[in-house]
Amino acid sequence: MQPTELSAIDLVAAVANGDLTAVECTQAALDRIAAVDPATNAFLHVDQAAALAAAEAVDAKRAAGKPLGPLAGLPVGVKDALCTRDMPTTCASKMLEGYRPPYDADTVARLRAADAVIIGKTNMDEFAMGASNENSAFGPVRNPWDATRATGGSSGGSAACVAASMSTVSIGSDTGGSIRQPAGLCGVTGLKPTYGRVSRRGLVAFASSLDQIGPMAHSAADCGLVLETIAGHDPLDSTSLAEAVPSYTQMLEEPLAGIRIGRVPAHFGEGLDPDVAAAVEEGFRVLEAAGATIHDIDLPHAKYGVATYYLIAPSEASSNLARYDGVHYGHRTTEPCRSDAFDSPLVEMYCRSRAEGFGPEVKRRIMLGTYALSAGYYDAYYKRALQVRRLIRQDYLDAFAKVDLIGGPVSATPAFPLGEKTDDPLAMYLLDLYTVTTNLAGVCGISFPCGFTESGLPIGYQLQAPALAEPLLLRAADRFQRLTEWHRRRPPSA
Repeated sequence: MQPTELSAIDLVAAVANGDLTAVECTQAALDRIAAVDPATNAFLHVDQAAALAAAEAVDAKRAAGKPLGPLAGLPVGVKDALCTRDMPTTCASKMLEGYRPPYDADTVARLRAADAVIIGKTNMDEFAMGASNENSAFGPVRNPWDATRATGGSSGGSAACVAASMSTVSIGSDTGGSIRQPAGLCGVTGLKPTYGRVSRRGLVAFASSLDQIGPMAHSAADCGLVLETIAGHDPLDSTSLAEAVPSYTQMLEEPLAGIRIGRVPAHFGEGLDPDVAAAVEEGFRVLEAAGATIHDIDLPHAKYGVATYYLIAPSEASSNLARYDGVHYGHRTTEPCRSDAFDSPLVEMYCRSRAEGFGPEVKRRIMLGTYALSAGYYDAYYKRALQVRRLIRQDYLDAFAKVDLIGGPVSATPAFPLGEKTDDPLAMYLLDLYTVTTNLAGVCGISFPCGFTESGLPIGYQLQAPALAEPLLLRAADRFQRLTEWHRRRPPSA
């Protein structure tokens, strides 16, 4: 079996036992990228020399009898929104094209300290704003299951590189579903941890109260393995939680007997693809067979989730992206700035730099957020959205007093054709219907394969759990994957 075909747990064990070298694992991933990525566009940057050097260092450590890190030799793709000191970090935007940060994001530093091998930076929607990964300034990511279809976003590159076996695991970020939705559309497993469980230091901010970093892999067990490394308190991140990190992989053996899973009937209404509905309903039956009980529940304010999210997230983006003005950060125009149409050459330079550097979707969300924060509309829009967010959070608290987990779809449809929704922003925003409330409430969620359409496209199942209940979330997903084979299927090209 090739290293690219192994699970993360098995690959790390093989390197530790000497059955494989880290160099062999890394070279296999690099060879796979060279063969597959031209058709997928999952990676924006791959540093072959640096990756092999890191792998050689792991092998040298083992040869010297030194203890290896818990992820020794594991090839990892990292979303291009996380800072890397030795590779560009562009957020898939011309605004940051060629930018090399002076430091590693906390997550990247933890991966390196665990002896993982960072093989490259993955493509994404520009500044993590999108649900299809068509908003990248460097071209869309194409779904490994069907190159004419989208991967979902914004972590589309991170999902695609795992689905196509270019990387054993990857790191994404999730602001309103950006790990879980592409995981569902690409047939992999994606975990959005509790807000604050993983440090956001070094993650280029989109919406600071919603952003969260998490792992993507073929299995829940592999996601748990990676989470054990990247989770933990970071004193340099004021939103980082101080709670101890459990051994997620060691807690997978506990049974699901007696676990109560909530089903929201409103999630199965108009707009849900019949194939998706059937696969998700079967997912409930699988979990029931594993010992769980299923209970219908209500999340009465979830129907306002998309509207609430698309006021809060753009408002925070408007503030966060104000720093990209061509002076403090980002692209600076080369056009002469002496037009009488602007108040001053400086203002003209700001305007031209931002117009040239940002893509259409980023501009759209900055304008939405700026409008919502403006003096005349703050109370009517932004303040009201914060009030509804509190109601959504209370809905989850009430639900989790009755059930332990909430199950349902991750996306209303399977992967859709590229270009199908690009001219309809509202249709694109509605793709986040089942995922945004997880972020608004600050709880954790996971997406994993639960079936396929007749045409062979993967379907994702979503579980949500209370804050810091990742052990239960991973245990339930792992139990599902022990009883099914959906997560073992690979695209025809893989």
